[in-house]
Amino acid sequence: MSDMQSRGGRKSRGLIPVDPAIETYMRTLVAPTDHPVLTEMEAFAQQKNFPIVNRLAGVFLETQAKMIAAKRIFEFGSGYGYSAYWFAKAAGADGCVICSDADAANRERAEKYLTAADLWRRIEFNVGLAQEVFAQTEGLFDICYNDVDKGDYPDIWLMAKQRIRPGGLYIADNVLWYGRVALEDFQGVEQGSTRAIMEHNRLIFNDPDFDAFINPTRDGLIVARRK
Repeated sequence: MSDMQSRGGRKSRGLIPVDPAIETYMRTLVAPTDHPVLTEMEAFAQQKNFPIVNRLAGVFLETQAKMIAAKRIFEFGSGYGYSAYWFAKAAGADGCVICSDADAANRERAEKYLTAADLWRRIEFNVGLAQEVFAQTEGLFDICYNDVDKGDYPDIWLMAKQRIRPGGLYIADNVLWYGRVALEDFQGVEQGSTRAIMEHNRLIFNDPDFDAFINPTRDGLIVARRK
């Protein structure tokens, strides 16, 4: 048993940012039903062990987008469209969510799911490396959302921050990284990713052009508002 496993009963994965009982309670406050395709998307994630934001995080993303009347949203790493579902709902019929994912199969799944939800017309889904898609896309964004490989987080922030309109948001998932960011000893295969996320968070909170906060729901969502 490793030191991290034994110390205070911690598991090697780290800490649980929010007690599961609290998240269960929060879930009871969320509308119990949404479009049936959402349940389908969540079942696929569970079956394939595919990392998606959960229902609570999705509602949070939708709420943040609605609060600033976001119409143009860029996603760094879209998977098969689960987070895009929430952003597209918030953006409305005249909004656009620009998605990026390196796997063409994920685009096909996203088209199937989001067409069924009557949201596909609000989506521009690009197959390719998120950084390259972003560089080829012009203009400012209301929201830039980051959920790529964790080692790339600092670079994504540096790319995205100048392309967010004043009053717009930068949002990133997994910024608590199973609580590893709070541990003194986070040895193991995730050490590089943990250091990258810690650097990413430090850069954001030290940036004078942004106000920032971390919502600890699930695995932590950072929201930074451009002043």
